[in-house]
Formats: sequence, C-alpha cells, structure tokens
Amino acid sequence: MRDHIHGSQGHMGHGAHAHHLHDFKRRLLVSAILTVPVLILSEMIQMWFGFSILIPYQGLVLLLVSVPIYVYGGWPFLAGLVEEIRSRQPGMMTLIGMAISVAFFYSAATVLGAFGMDFFWELATLIDVMLLGHWIEAKSVLGASMALEELARIIPTAAHLVEEGVVRDIPVSELKPGQVVLVRPGERIPSDGIVIEGESSVNESFLTGESMPVPKGAGAKVIGGGINEEGALKVRVEKTGEETYLAQVIKLVKQAQESRSRTQDLANRAAALLFYIALGVGILAYVAWSLVSDPGFAIERSVTVMVIACPHALGLAIPLVVAISTSITARSGILIRDRKAFEAIRNVDAVVFDKTGTLTEGKLGVTDVVSFTSEEELLRFTASIELNSEHMIAKAIVEHARKRNVDIPVAEDFKAIPGRGARGRVLGKEVYVGGPNLLKDLKKETADSRIKELQEGGKTVIFTLIEGELAGAFALADRIRAESYEAVRRLKEMGLKVYMITGDSENVARRVADELKVDDYFAQVLPEEKAEKVKALREAGQRVAMVGDGINDAPALVTADVGIAIGAGTDVAIESADIILVRNDPRDVIKVMELSRRTYSKMVQNIWWAAGYNIIAIPLASGVLSGLGIVLSPAVGAIVMSLSTVIVAVNAQTLRRYGPKVPKLEGKIQMVKDPVCGMELRPEEAFSRIEQNGHIIYFCSQICEEKFRQNPARYLPSVENPEAAEHKHHH
Repeated sequence: MRDHIHGSQGHMGHGAHAHHLHDFKRRLLVSAILTVPVLILSEMIQMWFGFSILIPYQGLVLLLVSVPIYVYGGWPFLAGLVEEIRSRQPGMMTLIGMAISVAFFYSAATVLGAFGMDFFWELATLIDVMLLGHWIEAKSVLGASMALEELARIIPTAAHLVEEGVVRDIPVSELKPGQVVLVRPGERIPSDGIVIEGESSVNESFLTGESMPVPKGAGAKVIGGGINEEGALKVRVEKTGEETYLAQVIKLVKQAQESRSRTQDLANRAAALLFYIALGVGILAYVAWSLVSDPGFAIERSVTVMVIACPHALGLAIPLVVAISTSITARSGILIRDRKAFEAIRNVDAVVFDKTGTLTEGKLGVTDVVSFTSEEELLRFTASIELNSEHMIAKAIVEHARKRNVDIPVAEDFKAIPGRGARGRVLGKEVYVGGPNLLKDLKKETADSRIKELQEGGKTVIFTLIEGELAGAFALADRIRAESYEAVRRLKEMGLKVYMITGDSENVARRVADELKVDDYFAQVLPEEKAEKVKALREAGQRVAMVGDGINDAPALVTADVGIAIGAGTDVAIESADIILVRNDPRDVIKVMELSRRTYSKMVQNIWWAAGYNIIAIPLASGVLSGLGIVLSPAVGAIVMSLSTVIVAVNAQTLRRYGPKVPKLEGKIQMVKDPVCGMELRPEEAFSRIEQNGHIIYFCSQICEEKFRQNPARYLPSVENPEAAEHKHHH
C-alpha cells in the first residue's frame, strides 16, 4: 500500500518542486561564479572600492561574460515571460524578464555603440538575487509540500504475515483483507484492522492528534501507521490500499491543498493589479527621466521599478500557508474538505451541537444511586443479577459496580421477567431488579423525593428489592462527556452562542442543557427537522456551525454555514461535512476555530509583506527622492523584493508552532540493514528494496543493489541469518 500511496499521491508536486530547487541552485552557482569577474571589471565597483583594473576590450569582455549570466541564469524568467504573454496573463515573470532584458540589451548597446554607462554589474547581481529568492521559495514550498510525503511514510513497507503458524515478510502492498499480521513492539501497524490476539498500547498521535497511547486488546480497531508500543499484537487486516484511513486522509489533504481559497483569489487580483501599476510607473519613470536626465538613469529607474514591484512573494504568500495549515490540521485529527469553509469558521457566531454521541457518550451510564441499605451491598446484589443480562441498562450497572471495585457474587435461579426486569437468588437472598412496572407488579411504592426528582429529570430509574424490601434505586442517563463542559464554556468565553439539538424528550434535553449551561436547546426534533432549526438560526442573522455525527445530521450539516462531522474515527468519507474531526472530542471544534483564525492572520500578514512594501518602494524606485540623494539601484531593488519573499516564507513557517506536539519515540524506530555494506537505515530512507526468497531486502544505494543482483547467493545468508553475518564495512 505504501507504494500505491507514494505513486498516486505522495510524490505529486513533490518531484516538480525538488527539480526546481536543484535547477535554481545550479543556475545560481554558475551565475554567482561568473558575477565575480563582472564586478571586478565594472567601473562603478572599482570607483566605489578605490581600485583600478584595466584590460584590453574591457567592455567587450564584460558583455561576453554577461551573456551566459543573462541566458543561463535568466532563462527561468525569460521562459516564464514567454509563457505568461502566450497565456495573456502577464505577471511576476513578465516583470523580471522585461527588467533583465532591458538592462542587458541597453548595456550591450552602450558597449557596441560606445555611449553611456553599462548595467552589467546590476544585471548580474539582479539575476543572482532573483535566483536566490526563487531557490529559497522552492525550498520553502518543497518543505510544505512534504506534508503528503510525511503521511505516506507513516506506513511501513513490509508486513509480518501469519499463515498456518508461520511468519513471513511480504510487501504491505500485497496485503489482502482477512489476512493476519504480526506487529512486534516498536513497529508500525501495516494496515487498518482488528486486534485478534495480544494486548498493548498504540501511539496514534501521528494520525489522530491523540497524544496519549491508546490501550488495545482483542476486538479493538487499529489504524495503519499507528506504533505498537509494548506487547506483540496479531491483527486481522480489514482495509487495504485506497480504503485505508491513511489513504483517505492523504486524498483529503491533497484535495484541501488544491481547493480554492478566498484569500488566494484576493492575492491573485492584487498581483495582477501590481503588474499593471509597475509597468505603468516604469514607463512613466523612463519617459519623465529621459526628459530631465540621461537615458542611462531613466532606464535604471524603469528597471528598478519593474524589479521591486514583482508580485513574486504574492504567488507564495497564500499557497505556502495553505500547505502548512493543511498539514497541521491533518496531524491534529482535523480533516478539511472545503478550504472556504475552514476560512469561514473563524467568523461563525453560533455553534449547534447534536446531543447524542457528540456532547454525550451515546450510551447509558449510572449517574445517581439512592440506597436504603449499604451502597456496597446494594451494588453487589444488583450487579449479581444484572451480570446475567445483555441489556444496555444491565451492562451499565455492572460496569459501575466494577469501577467501584465491588466483588460480584454468582446469582442462582436467575430468571428474566420480560418487560419488567429480572430475579434470582444472591447469597441465599431473593433479589428483584427492574423498572417502575416491576414495582407495580410487586405492589411496592416509593415516596422518596430523591427518586421522584430523578424520574422528573428524565432519567431512567431501576429499582432493587432484596427479600421483598426496596433496597435502593439507580438513575441512568446518557452520560455527558467530560470534555463537553470545557468545550461549551470556552466557546461562550469566545463570545459565541451555543445551542443543543436532540430528538430526546423535553426533560432529558433540559437536564443536559442546564448541566452544560448552553444558551438554548431544541428538544424532540426529528432528524429531518434539524436542518429547519439550523435554517431558522441563519435567517435570524447568525452564522452557524453545525456539529454532528455526519449520518442522522447530514441535512443539518449541509444547511449550516460550516458543517462539522465529529467522531468520524476511521470513516473519513463523510460527504455532508466541510470539516471532519477524527476524535470524539467537542473541544476540537475550538481547535479548528483557533487554527482558522491563525491561518487567516498569517495569510493577511503575508499579503502585506508581499505587496504592502510597494506603497513606499515603488515611489522610491521611480526616483521621486533622487533630489535628496535617495536612489535605489536595480540590485538593491531586487534585494528588497527578494527579502519580502524570504519574510513571507519564514512567516508562513511560524504557523507550525500551533501544530500538535508529537512525542518522540526514542529507541523504537524500526531499522533495517543493507546486506551488501551492512549499513543500518530506516525503511523509508532506503534507496530501493526488492523481494527475494520471501524476504524484503533494503539497499542504501544503487551500487549496493547492483552488487546484490550480480551475486545474490553471496549476500542472502546475511539476510536469512543476520546474527551469523559480520559486516564491518559502512558507508
């Protein structure tokens, strides 16, 4: 599966950025080397530094050295100019290409025509700075685009397949549903599945944002890529390839990175406007200075204007933030389906939570115990009867007794009473457990105010009778999640209105709403009516985020300004939601809002860093303050422009501070050994791998792979019996 993910998604865009990175670096090195003689032979540089070097045909030599700088170093910009003109979308490359072309051809004319000052040193340094800026940009974009690569690396390359008691290694890509794999301590789980044997804790922080290892035993679901911390596990594979959780996450991350952003549209419009302003001011500066000064100064002003106004950083400002924020949200267990919704959530002023399974656990739990005898005795006798039942109420009471460390004796003569409850003998005493109908049948009544209050509060009340006497009662309800209290409190502190919507009765809804202190609630609402409630809030002028499970709440999620599916777990294919929260933690709604606000803030900051400086820089570049001795050269203009690009790149990277704190797994990294040279390396860092005699063999380099293929028999013993092999040669 790792191969599949890498091939279809992991490398898309990554290879292109890597190519650009190396290309710009190579062109920068060549241009920088050729710039040295240009600087040494330039009259202006000699005058500034107080030295003199004169050689025959000095101007011609400068021209000849500048040709490869202009052609080779400037090629990306010249090719970009042609492409932008052909597509009728002039922009950054058009400005740079025009600026270096004007500088080069004017300088060539001064040499061949023997008039004016040349711009060779400005041309060379301008191209150097531009290449440096683009190299930094390519490096930053490559780092951000590695989000998909990092996710793909989570899946190991090999799995330990268990067949008829024999364990053998096979590529993960060959795993099929139903097969059983062995996962040793410290290894990553190769695919989504269910634990059938063993107990351990699994670190899923790289996948769900859950910082603490999750206990796993027989019957527990595990996600491919999770790290098995302690004991060995046998896992039955359930999903492979595109069906796995990680493959779906990578698909959504890629989709989110490519989806349009309102802020990106603004940046694109700003870049287009900046191009026309720069071109207009550049031409105006040339015409104006040609009338009052020499042509050389006029061209210098025009070139500087076009260079300094390049909307280069604008092209980087938003995509870089989008790539980084998408990576952060994916690692936090937050999956973005629609970028515009992610940007919009920062402005919502009302959050509507579905109650069952979102604010509550979605299962019954004991909330109150009213005892007319020793509470421990009441728990022991009641749990003994309920232990024989599969009913959810019975399970909740037994679970409560076990949490209180109560010894549960074995009941005798157990008998279920349909629609009423159950009876049996516990430690020689007759015990009945059941609801209000059981009390009526046994002609028993209770006037205790505490029990009446619990019944009126919408809770389910179960009674226990021992030897014909009422011994106590248990109140059960859908328990409120501990995280829900903090989620509601913090949302209200942020100035948002919090609503709860449920199909439960008025009493039940009021109890939960009062306990959580939500602003308002809607009770006895059918699934199809939830959308109407959301619509009514929107019509009242509120921007609404709806939080639900993505199934019963689908219409409401679609109706809201932002739909959030919570507790999706490994099912990330929820079409009705804009944002998917993997964990069942309502506090993640706040995390989404905070990340949205910080992301938008970084976008706005980047737009200002990318274009705002032009408010001052363009007038300076045009020479309006030249009378005061303030003049920007083309090279200085290029430095200012490139500096804005660097600031934009660095500013976007600061967003990583808000990502999840993933614990380091010291000493638990799976290592493999190259059988040719003996070098140890991580599987994902291997140059290549092949399958031979049922083993997956990894190589650190092409040389080692070729040596192995030439003589496999020489190296196979070290693979089949690694303890017996001694390799002393290391790279």
